[in-house]
Amino acid sequence: MENVNETILAQFANDPSINTIIEGFNQAVDPSGLIDLFYDQVFNPQTAIGWGLDVWGRIVGVGRVLNVAETGYIGFHEADDGTSVIGGFGYGIFYGGQGSTSNFALTDDAFRTLIFAKAAANICDGSIASINAILMLLFSANGNIWVEETSEDVMTIRHNFIMTAVQAAMIEQTGVLCRPSTISVAYAFAWVPQPDTDFGSDIL
Repeated sequence: MENVNETILAQFANDPSINTIIEGFNQAVDPSGLIDLFYDQVFNPQTAIGWGLDVWGRIVGVGRVLNVAETGYIGFHEADDGTSVIGGFGYGIFYGGQGSTSNFALTDDAFRTLIFAKAAANICDGSIASINAILMLLFSANGNIWVEETSEDVMTIRHNFIMTAVQAAMIEQTGVLCRPSTISVAYAFAWVPQPDTDFGSDIL
């Protein structure tokens, strides 16, 4: 409480015992520090952490935990149990045993970005420009990603970086991608040549 002395009756204003008790109680129950802490860790989505971000996730309609499909493993065709990857080394990982769960909890920073993207999707007009803005909000640190209308009933997401299983789950499971009814979604890796690797170009 601010200006606690103004709440004391004038006849007790100079009583040291009462003033000491009131001042001590005021310091014990003063909520100003907790109010600032609540604002920073819960109320403000730009600085919220932990439980505060989980609350914002429920508000916009997105969860922190994603169900991530298991990545294929490097294997041998003569001992193939369905987990091997066609393509050899560089396209998979060595099998390290069956995981206890396929759930993946996003970090606070990743979840905060997802919350802002879902909030934008909630008020999105469904245009390609708006969807591209949401995708770039999520994955701008990884590279370029955009959507194209490749046919009357297919919307293709093109990206020039290798998308991880977690990133794919963020698109497929969280609802950040506005998709019209009867429209299916496809993914395509888009190779974008760099100036020094373009075929037929001379480097001076």
